Amino acid sequence: MSESLRERAPIGLGAPPETAEDYGPIHPGSGRPPWRKRFGRVLAPLALLAVKAKSLLILLPNLKLLATFGTMAVSIAAYSLLFGLPFAVGFVGLLLLHELGHVIALRREGIKASAPIFIPFLGAVIAAKSLGKDAAAEARVGLAGPIVGTLAALVPLALWLATGAEFWRALAYLGFLLNLFNLLPVVPLDGGRAMAALSPAVWIAGLAGLVALAFLYPSPILILVLVFGAIESWRRWKGRKTPASQAYYAIAGRTRALVAVVYLGLAAALAVGVAETFISRSL
Repeated sequence: MSESLRERAPIGLGAPPETAEDYGPIHPGSGRPPWRKRFGRVLAPLALLAVKAKSLLILLPNLKLLATFGTMAVSIAAYSLLFGLPFAVGFVGLLLLHELGHVIALRREGIKASAPIFIPFLGAVIAAKSLGKDAAAEARVGLAGPIVGTLAALVPLALWLATGAEFWRALAYLGFLLNLFNLLPVVPLDGGRAMAALSPAVWIAGLAGLVALAFLYPSPILILVLVFGAIESWRRWKGRKTPASQAYYAIAGRTRALVAVVYLGLAAALAVGVAETFISRSL
């Protein structure tokens, strides 16, 4: 049959049979894709997964920020149940600035610190491998949070003095109270970190004061601080005579005096701030 006639024939039952030239040679295993294609089908999903994993690693710092902002949002929602949304936003903002003071101080000491993570009704925490090379560095890191937190509390104080709005007064009061509480000379509170530059014996007095405070004003937060503070104080007190511990606490007398002045001055200023912004309510 000529080539032109074959092209004109309709496809169907009446189509002319193809010749042998129309078929390719039959090979063993025909009908299966070559091994390269089969291998490629396995590798393709793995390559895609590797690309996705690389993208997640690139986005890891953003995920840390998402964790910070996510826990902030949860804390704001929790505090708003007690104080209302505007006050909850202001209070969490004060907590954030307090923790950023610690982060800045740690990075000035050459220590990597995580972004703050918020825990409703317990405050916020940051993660770091250490608090510095000696007790002086630990004191600087400990005092940085209350210093920045106190400066932050001055903002609602100024707004209260300018407007007379009780909202700003209450926010300033809580900011001062928060930072004053953190100056209690008990580890793991900031005051306990600062007192590391003076003498571990100060922690014994701090624990005694905290026991009295927890007895007069029972609170789950005070009990937690008391338990963890007692454990940490005992650990440090037990190891205070080791060579490593003695080297850690061996700092200059001038530095000790400076830490004491800053600590006592800040505590006094915060006590005045708490007293001046306190709102007494009669039942």
